[in-house]
Amino acid sequence: MTIHVGTSGWSYPTWRPGFYPEGTRPEDFLDHYASRFDTVELNTTGYRLPSEDQFRRWAEAVPDGFTCAPKLARARLDRVPVFVERVAVLGDRLGPIRVSVQAPRDDGLLSYVLGSVDPSLQLAFDFQDESWAGVQGVVTVSDFDAQPFRYVRLREPPYTDDDLRALASRLRDPPYVYFRHEDEPTAPAYAERLLALLGAG
Repeated sequence: MTIHVGTSGWSYPTWRPGFYPEGTRPEDFLDHYASRFDTVELNTTGYRLPSEDQFRRWAEAVPDGFTCAPKLARARLDRVPVFVERVAVLGDRLGPIRVSVQAPRDDGLLSYVLGSVDPSLQLAFDFQDESWAGVQGVVTVSDFDAQPFRYVRLREPPYTDDDLRALASRLRDPPYVYFRHEDEPTAPAYAERLLALLGAG
């Protein structure tokens, strides 16, 4: 199985020393994170779109095979072309884009987003209103049967070992799995345990 497991972000000083070794400088967090995982969610892009230089620095800081999953928030959907142009600077470090939509169902909105991006980009729609239930033709977050890839967000910790075993049994290739960050370094601990259960750790 081609498995990608990570967390929602990496720049958390409170993960030191539980995940980051004592004395690790914040500017070295990403390097350490990328030595343990091969993907990360970029939640910050849902609130403020970084500069091209920032995306370039992130891409240069991680090894080959590492992917970043930026967040496109509903409030920024009028800037889809700008967003896509900016995240494209990540090059082969660009993973799936999570499109966060809190508004009620609007098929015109969906068509606009789909028509504004290169079809080769991987979009995972994170619909947070029940009216979107049953929407067809797109990858939706935490749909374990989605095609051509799966994007699973774990945002309701804590998780027991049995929970993680059950999750591992449901994953199908190729999945991207992200654990929501907390103040304590539980998210990377869950991620490492899931990788071990999948035989990838």
